[in-house]
Amino acid sequence: MARHSLDLPSSTKATDSQTPKEPPVTWSSLPHKSQLLILAACRLSEPLSNTCLLPYLYYLIRSLDTGDGKDGHKSSNSSISRRAGLLVAAFALAQFATSMIWARLADRYGRKVVIVYPLLASIIANLGFGFGTTIPRVMFWRLIAGVANGNIGVMRTMTAEIVKERKYQSRAFLLLPLVFNSGNIAGLALGGLLATPTKSLPWLFGGVKWMEKYPFALPTMVNAMVLSFALILAIGGLKETLPSKIGQRDLGLELGRRFTRLILRLRAHGYQTLNDDEESKTELSSFSSSRQPAPATPGVISPPVTLKTKAIAVTLAGFTFLPFHNAAFMQLFPIFMSTPFNKNNANHEAHGLFFTGGLGYDSSTVGLYLSAFGCSGIFLQMFIYPTLQAKFGTLKIFQFAFVMFPLSYILTPYVLLLEGPTARGTAIAFVLFLQVIARTLAIPSSVILLTNAAPSPKLLGTLHGIGNMLSSLARAVGPALGGWISAKGMEIGMVGCVWWTYLTVIAVLGVMVSWKMEEGKSPHERVQSLRRKEDD
Repeated sequence: MARHSLDLPSSTKATDSQTPKEPPVTWSSLPHKSQLLILAACRLSEPLSNTCLLPYLYYLIRSLDTGDGKDGHKSSNSSISRRAGLLVAAFALAQFATSMIWARLADRYGRKVVIVYPLLASIIANLGFGFGTTIPRVMFWRLIAGVANGNIGVMRTMTAEIVKERKYQSRAFLLLPLVFNSGNIAGLALGGLLATPTKSLPWLFGGVKWMEKYPFALPTMVNAMVLSFALILAIGGLKETLPSKIGQRDLGLELGRRFTRLILRLRAHGYQTLNDDEESKTELSSFSSSRQPAPATPGVISPPVTLKTKAIAVTLAGFTFLPFHNAAFMQLFPIFMSTPFNKNNANHEAHGLFFTGGLGYDSSTVGLYLSAFGCSGIFLQMFIYPTLQAKFGTLKIFQFAFVMFPLSYILTPYVLLLEGPTARGTAIAFVLFLQVIARTLAIPSSVILLTNAAPSPKLLGTLHGIGNMLSSLARAVGPALGGWISAKGMEIGMVGCVWWTYLTVIAVLGVMVSWKMEEGKSPHERVQSLRRKEDD
């Protein structure tokens, strides 16, 4: 009997050694790809709504009825910077005010309804913004768009509920940031190319009266069209993931299935499908079986269900510091590129810290610059990030990315002191590339770290709701404060003031916080680990 017990470990070890190694995780191996893709399409709402205006923000504010002065005097560069900060902040401020409301509604009424209705509101807000002709009107529609996009935490929670296994986490949680980056690129390109179309594309839109009256409406109309397609996908294809709502009747899914069968029958006569009831039951059982939590084992000690821990507080701080400076950069950099160039800089009349002006690019050049370098972020997220994350871990990548931000911010203003447009263009490409790499690595890492900080799957939605609320507050305060400091810097002849003080200081504080963060297990794995210990 004793001999048998001694032989058991070696037998087990032999069995383990013969166990085939699991194949590497790829994009094609992700579970529930159709649900993730529909969720990704809905995720386009925020970047398209939020970044489309950035390439023409300087020209938009200059063209609006701002009430500055008399006799049609133009706004100064400092007042444009200040108003730009407030306009960008309005979107994030509305997100901050409503993110927890959306999270609670999602926990009560389901995830899908909190995706669909805000998406419809976002479409309306885009159209309203494009046809706004005064600061109060565009500010109002920016607030509505922010309210409609306060549900990002719900989307992240859905991702965690769709994909629970840790081995798929890296790519699953990478998908939403990947789409976010893609939406940023598309929004920047659309804003740059389609703003003032009668001037930028006269061969196509020359002489169109309504475009002359509303020169910034076309890019927002295209946004609305893209989001309308995402809305149709969400209504007809997105499945509920809230456990208490799974299995309930969904009229949108029924209509989606019938429409899909109709299209297939039109393409191929005699196509045979399951009847409505059989297909509905088959799809529902396959989806809900993977969504339902494992039955609780008697005697299992539940993990601590509290968010009041030091590890969570530090993780939330790191999660918040990132948008605090990144959102300000996204607002300040296009203004910096659009502000007229000061020839005194090139004539060496500027010295030390006191010089001003910008690069003097038009909106199409700004849009192409930002979207082109955003493409490098897409490449990094798809092909480089998963490899780095598997080799070095999420936290190490997050910390490395945070170190790159201050370097980019310190160098940016000095671009203006270089002689010649080629030298300045090359330098601005370098600092922009640094920032793009940093945020490409940091954004998905921050989401994964926040998810793994949750002590229990039950608190995952609440934690992401808190994270989204703090992130939205940072994206509201950051651009507003950055715009105000930038305006003060321009008034004293120091364009680098906001870059060397506010952005760099916040980025350095973020580096310090990242050193105190920890990389934990996913909440689902934590629960499974406790159950295995109890079974042993």
